[in-house]
Order: sequence, then structure tokens, then C-alpha cells
Amino acid sequence: MRWFGFGFNAFGQIYDHDKLSKSEKIGTDEDVKVSSPLELTTGTDCCSKSVRIKASWSRRASLHLGGESCLCLAGFGAVTSTESSGALIKHSRGCTDVYISESYLTLAFPDRVEAWDLQKEEKTPSWSEEIRSQSETSGPPLSLPLVSGGYIAMKPPLYRSLSPHLKAKSLALSAAHAILLTASGAVFTWGLGSHGQLGHGGLTSEEEPRVVEALWGMSMTSVAAGGWHSVCISDGGDLYVWGWNESGQLGLPSRGLRKALQQQESAGASYQHTGKTTADEQQEGEKNEEVFISIQAFPALLDVTPSCEVKTVSCGSRHTAAVTTSGNLYTWGWGDYGQLGHKNLVSSDEPLCVEFFKEKQMCVVDVVCGAWNTFAAVVKKEVKIKS
Repeated sequence: MRWFGFGFNAFGQIYDHDKLSKSEKIGTDEDVKVSSPLELTTGTDCCSKSVRIKASWSRRASLHLGGESCLCLAGFGAVTSTESSGALIKHSRGCTDVYISESYLTLAFPDRVEAWDLQKEEKTPSWSEEIRSQSETSGPPLSLPLVSGGYIAMKPPLYRSLSPHLKAKSLALSAAHAILLTASGAVFTWGLGSHGQLGHGGLTSEEEPRVVEALWGMSMTSVAAGGWHSVCISDGGDLYVWGWNESGQLGLPSRGLRKALQQQESAGASYQHTGKTTADEQQEGEKNEEVFISIQAFPALLDVTPSCEVKTVSCGSRHTAAVTTSGNLYTWGWGDYGQLGHKNLVSSDEPLCVEFFKEKQMCVVDVVCGAWNTFAAVVKKEVKIKS
């Protein structure tokens, strides 16, 4: 399995600025914007065929599994020759899961969970807790940020409790809201609700987990949280979206995005959003102004064309990426840093297939979004030979 990255690279989250020649550097604005997928390199101390990626705004964490697992950091402050980065790698030996935010790095081990302050050079974790082995607990193993009895937040207090009645299966966190998936497939949200990101039909916030009633009775398999939007996948592969859509991150028509694209077109910028001309878009907008959606306060079913089933989804601050069961990657939303992977810096309010991987005969199996970038895991497509 190989990983590729694209989008915001100001801190070297995708590639080290100093290790590529000018002819090898891609994207716009030199090293900051990577608009076409670029294969990631692995750390010399962490050699493994199985890698998991987690990302924050300025960092990428690569967890290398198999044998004596370890973690490699890329991005802000992650200079491999420094003692602080070496300490982080040393502390990660044997870890099985990782969760990273701008301030904290959380590591899960077979017998404990540790949270390290990334703003300080600490010799001991800011928070730690012993955990029982899987043989001593019931149910499937938990994935970070979920831990026994609660979850690890992005800021202190790091540990937050959850009611055992929720029977949490997975949890997605943004800076200000959370979306939880239960073992039965129900969805609960809480936190800031100012942009409809909680899916309860209003813009009010919730201090405690509240079920998303619009999804009640439908079993969901995955959840993801963006800066101000939320996404989930049903067990039938359907995609539901809600929250803020100013940059088209819900994949629904966005007036703000269309106006911005029209302004770019009038200034002579390349406009490759759709096959329609700017005049067509403007005329259609005048006739159907009500179709533009800034805030979607209830979950909405998103149609991906051509029709397909979605198996994995991830959200950046203002963009979304989804992998289909056929191995294609679709992205939409804010694209100013190339995080949509379409070899340009154009935003989109409709899901578009990342053609790079199809052209290279690659099958996408996973996707992880940082705030302003995207990371995709791929395998080589199997070529069927006709007898």
C-alpha cells in the first residue's frame, strides 16, 4: 500500500522542501500548494508495509505497524535530526493507534493511552491512563480518540467521559463539535451548532450528545467531522451531509462559491468547475436562486455521479473526500491549496473524481484529510486477463 498527499504543504507535511529538486516540485506557489498527488516518503526509523495516516493543520503522523510499531511525524517542528522529534519517535515504540491535533499527540498502547503536549518538550506525557487488555473487555476494540469510558479531546481537560449507554463505536472531532457513531448505527452530535453542523435542524449548540433524529432508523457505518460540517455513510453506501456549505464542502450548490468562480472567470482565471459557461451559470442562478445552500441544518442525501457506493469519507476544514467501493476518490469543497487533487486550485461544490489515480491504474482504499490537505492510500489495480 502506498500513500499520496496533496494540498497545504507549508510545513513539509507532504514532502520536505529541501529534499526535492526544483524539477520535482509540483503545485503552485512553490512548496506551499501541492495540487497533484505526490507519493509520501517514510521515515528511516519506521519501515513497515502497513501504515496509517492521521493529520492536523500543520502536521502528519504516520503510524507504521507490524513488528515493533512506531510513529513518524512530518510537518511543523518535525525535524528528524532534532532531539525533540527523536523523543517522540522513541515514546511511540509499540503503539497501536494515534490521534493528532495541533496541540496534542495521543498514542494508544496495548496497556495504556498517553497524550503528549506538542508545544512542550516533555519527558512524561501530559495525561496517561492504563487500559485493560482486549481479552478482559467486551465488544470490539476502540479507536482513538475514543478510550475506555470516554474520549480524548483536542484541548484540556483532555479526558471527557461518555455515558456507557451510548455504546460508542467511533468518534469524529472538529475544533468545536463532535459526531459519534454507536454500535447500533445511530448518530449523536454535540458542541457548537452555529452553522448547522449538529444536524438537529437549528443553529443552537448542545452540551451533551443528542441523537440526530433525521437519521433515526437508518444504520450508519462511518462518521466524519469538518471545520463546520458533518458527514456520515449508511450501511448501503449512501452519503449524508449537513452543516456549512459556503465553500461547497457539502457537495451542494453554493452561491458564495459560484460568485467567487465567476469573479475569477471575469478576471481571466481558468474556470474548470463545470462544462457550463459563466453566463449559463449566472442565468441558471438567477432562475433558481433558492437552490443555493449556505447552511444545511438537517442531513441531506448527497448524490455522487455516476451512481456509486461510498465506503470511506474524511473531512478537512472546508473540503470533503470520499472513497467508493470501486476504488475511486472523489473530492469537493475548498480547493485553494490544491487539496482536491485536480491539478488546479479551483474549488468545487460537486463531487469530482480525482483522475490522477485512475490514469495511474491505482485503486484508492483509504483517505484522510488534514485541515487543508488530503492523503490517499492506494494499491495497484488488478488487471483481469480474458481467457
